[in-house]
Amino acid sequence: MKSPKTIAIIQARTGSTRFPGKVLKPLAGGHSLIGFLLRRLAACPALDALVVATTDRPGDDALAAHVESLGHLVFRGSESDVLDRYYQAARVFAPDIVVRITGDCPLIDPGLVAQVVAAAGEPGVAYASNIRPPTYPDGLDVEAFTFAALEEAWREARDPFEREHVTPYLRAPGRCKQVNLAHDTDESARRWTVDESADYDVVRGVVAHFRGRVDFGWREVLALANEQPALFAMNQATIRNEGADLCTGQKLWKRAKRVIPGGNMLLSKRAEMFLPGRWPAYFSRAKDCRVWDLDGRELLDMCIMGIGTNTLGYGHPEVDAAVAETVAKGNMSTFNCPEEVLLAEKLVELHPWAGMVRLARTGGEANAIAVRIARAASGRDDIAFCGYHGWHDWYLAANLAGGGNLAGHLLPGLEPRGVPQDLAGTVHPFAYNDLAALETIVNQHPVGVIVMEVVRNFGPQDGFLEKVRDLATRKGIVLMFDECTSGFRQTFGGLHKQYGVEPDIAMFGKALGNGYAITAVVGRREVMEHAQETFISSTFWTERIGPAAALKTLEVMERLRSWETITAIGQTVVARWHELAARHALAIQTGGLPALATLAFLGPNALAYKTLLTQEMLKQGILAANSLYACIAHTPEVLDRYFAALDPVFALIRQCEDGRDVAGLLEVPVCQSGFKRLN
Repeated sequence: MKSPKTIAIIQARTGSTRFPGKVLKPLAGGHSLIGFLLRRLAACPALDALVVATTDRPGDDALAAHVESLGHLVFRGSESDVLDRYYQAARVFAPDIVVRITGDCPLIDPGLVAQVVAAAGEPGVAYASNIRPPTYPDGLDVEAFTFAALEEAWREARDPFEREHVTPYLRAPGRCKQVNLAHDTDESARRWTVDESADYDVVRGVVAHFRGRVDFGWREVLALANEQPALFAMNQATIRNEGADLCTGQKLWKRAKRVIPGGNMLLSKRAEMFLPGRWPAYFSRAKDCRVWDLDGRELLDMCIMGIGTNTLGYGHPEVDAAVAETVAKGNMSTFNCPEEVLLAEKLVELHPWAGMVRLARTGGEANAIAVRIARAASGRDDIAFCGYHGWHDWYLAANLAGGGNLAGHLLPGLEPRGVPQDLAGTVHPFAYNDLAALETIVNQHPVGVIVMEVVRNFGPQDGFLEKVRDLATRKGIVLMFDECTSGFRQTFGGLHKQYGVEPDIAMFGKALGNGYAITAVVGRREVMEHAQETFISSTFWTERIGPAAALKTLEVMERLRSWETITAIGQTVVARWHELAARHALAIQTGGLPALATLAFLGPNALAYKTLLTQEMLKQGILAANSLYACIAHTPEVLDRYFAALDPVFALIRQCEDGRDVAGLLEVPVCQSGFKRLN
């Protein structure tokens, strides 16, 4: 009988999200990782041909050229539809059996490959492997299937997961006769594949140990692992086949945490704050109230809308056009941009009590500038504060006294490491609406600055703001309203306009540029002129995009009266949250400005319920958590879709309140609530 024609197709690309270019990384003996793998497979007598199937992207040109230089065949096809790439590569050879190998498994054992091929050649067998279930170390995975079975999968598979991972269609129960090659002991917890840099270090150490040999068997590697466990320890925390379950954003998030402390630049955007292990984490594009993740999935943003930066929605056409025109003209030069003058004039026009403006690009910068000016104006260093005001030394110094002073203003767990100990006792927190506490602070300390949010989770009581204003005036203290978050959401300008209380300085950001970086410090002339007595200066505060975006954003806001729209949207959201909670007999608490509405489930499982909500809503293509920051793109139709998806989630939470274990419903760890160091 004629033996079947068997080819091995090795899928490989350089664009790995977690470890780019891994297949071309060098190993001992002058081999590349893919070259070493091909040398080992070439020793397998069961294979009639080897084909590396890579993508048709220009980024893989170097890989294709390298493989061809080694004397092996290359086929190039779709990056995302790997099943099509496999089928098109295989049909060129018209084989009987196709062997699937991934290019990140350089320790693949030719003997195991031959055994799986033999199993696939048995009468009636369409699919054979050593992974169902896995009993060999990760990195020795082999799948073999008939060309007819591959052709059926190529023709019938519709799910994107089936197209990306080649064999899920074949592996579905009852679809075809399957055989699994199992080892007599389970070694599947061992990790010999290369998905991340730690994996590469392990494999590189193994190859170096065998001093130029390419023909060592997997049992020799197993013996080495038992003799020298330290060599294999560095990647053991990685979960087997984790990549198949991770979206591209999560893969990049894991990679980010290796090179960026904390993983990113903003605590509020850490994936662990939402859905550990599942949150898409990165976007490819955004429009209106929709974002697309790195896998191209469209998601409805019913969450924090860029941390509240986009009240006009993502990618507002007029704002973007103004920015594009600015880019075309040039963003930076030796001269200053005229837009900064126009923006300063507009902000003074909106706040007649003010006379001068300084511009920056972030809320933290605006707070730092304002505090410096206020200290210079008052001639005193101590600060009394209420609310959240950024990451700077003066603010975190509040925790030098014991570590918990910021818990009610920002979040628990903030250690003031790196903050000079000499700042202890110079910053004094007070609670919103607690005038007596503030009076005690200013009577006992040389306070020169009071900085506060106009509204916290609830509004002022018993003339609180007026009394703070009077106290500051009597004591010669500079009163600062931090409106980086609240500005332009409930009024056209600062929220303080609604209450008729004027500060000495106000800081604006977030919504001011509809997603472009621009913040402003607006103040009374007699206070702001003290900026000339101290050094406050930065190169990129002079760039042109931010002021241009702000001017157009203010123009659109004023025409649409956007603050009224988003306030009404927020009020509707809060009312419907309470209606839904009442229907399911759930205890909730809502707070914040209407356009920055927050939701909390009451009780010991609050954080678990938040995680469950995010998990289940993501399945419906909706980004949701315990906040909804409104934008004008949150139309009634969008809200209806959101609440239709939210209803069954509230029903699930009701079941948990009635005794169902919420932990059994969670597919991920409970999300993070405070500041935690990320590994």
